[in-house]
Amino acid sequence: MTSLWHATGPSVQLDAPGRRDSFDVVVVGAGITGLTTAVLLARGGAHVVVLEAREVGAAATGSTTAKLSVLQGDRLHRILELARRDAARAFVEGSIEGMRQLRALLADTDAVQSRPAVSYANGEEGAESLERELLAAAELGLPVERGGAESLPFETAGAIQLADQAQLEPMAMLAALAAELRAHGGTIVRASVRTVRVVGRGVELDTDAGAWSGGVAVLATGAPVPARGTASMLTAHRSYAAAYRTSSPLPAVMALSVDAPSRSLRTATVGGEELLVAGGRGHAVGRHSDPRRLVAELDDWVRAHWPDAQRTHVWSAQDYRTPDRLPWISARPGSRGRVLLATGFDKWGMSSGAMAAIALSARIGGEEPSWARTLRRRGTTPRAAGRLAGGVAATARADAVAFARTLRPAKAPAEGEGVLGRVGLRAVGTSTVDGQTRQVSARCPHVGALVQWNAQERSWDCTAHGSRFAADGSRLEGPAACPLQELRRAG
Repeated sequence: MTSLWHATGPSVQLDAPGRRDSFDVVVVGAGITGLTTAVLLARGGAHVVVLEAREVGAAATGSTTAKLSVLQGDRLHRILELARRDAARAFVEGSIEGMRQLRALLADTDAVQSRPAVSYANGEEGAESLERELLAAAELGLPVERGGAESLPFETAGAIQLADQAQLEPMAMLAALAAELRAHGGTIVRASVRTVRVVGRGVELDTDAGAWSGGVAVLATGAPVPARGTASMLTAHRSYAAAYRTSSPLPAVMALSVDAPSRSLRTATVGGEELLVAGGRGHAVGRHSDPRRLVAELDDWVRAHWPDAQRTHVWSAQDYRTPDRLPWISARPGSRGRVLLATGFDKWGMSSGAMAAIALSARIGGEEPSWARTLRRRGTTPRAAGRLAGGVAATARADAVAFARTLRPAKAPAEGEGVLGRVGLRAVGTSTVDGQTRQVSARCPHVGALVQWNAQERSWDCTAHGSRFAADGSRLEGPAACPLQELRRAG
């Protein structure tokens, strides 16, 4: 599915490869984190290349709802329940600095529109959560106030707001960042990374476009590749969004519910026309029986409040959550500080991606901010460790459910469907897309967990760590470094 931003925004062309062994920094991933990091480094005089497996903005950044805000539903009080107070304060400080610098980078573009951010409640439980969020915001120094839901076309049980936040046009943002990078001598090249290793005083990256080397590597792909240890610390989530044309009044704010039904709202201007952009309930990757139902629920909810709404685009995005819900911006263990990574943005990649770029570029330059050091050294609380253990158990349960589905004989499914089955002793996934039936190994090459069919995206999604594959087995995203093995193709 193509996002509104990809369908209507500018595309960014890639550069010719050139030399592959003379870089100060090799950045992996051309989304907001990778390109902003590269720009900040290139401005400081570093020789930087960005490696992108597909296209600029191909993954989360080009498919986000693109809200730039420090008020993120009711996340602040939930972070305070899981992390140390100093880490939560560092997160807020870093988020504010990330927003400030990103808006400065985009000051001469039309990629940013200022909007208040609003968190609202549907019922009593949500209203109680808003009260806790108000207290958390006050403790962390954010001027969050009551109100803000006046332009929403439905009743709420309460709302809080933070002024002077922003919504972005993500492909316009990436185009501006790419132009800035190139103006300072940086390049963006197509290459899919298989391995990253420390060699002497630098790093070497093995890719499908040959070997690349540099002084430092920055993994800015959401799920760093390869990442067996890293991925086990993360939970991959997929969420769905759609754009709608309507003649009814649109919200004057960016809004997000804190209780069920989970809904995200903003507007977007395309060709002089203002559209409604709505997001819906997400799920752990590979662990929903039929995500098409989630999109149908979103359609029904939008039309209940904007009766003449006509859907123009529908898409999805993937993000990753750490046990304490704070981003992980650090070095890969054992890399001697030469392989840096940023992940765990918990569906708030605009502010966290910009924050991560500042932290990573400053660390490479030897001037890491104190808030970045606090986040990096925060450690794990008992509650966060408990959530990690719960996540491991949930992964095992999901794999067991998928395993039960592999015990039946493999068969060809209907158009748009995919099923698990068995050929001899081998677990296989069989799908039919555009009239072509394909069969692939049902074991993800990352750690061997089973995949499940996502009928909304027509993809095989790993139940463990969120790697995703097309019907023919080719890798789409996630920590797996190689595709699913294709076993059979039939017309």
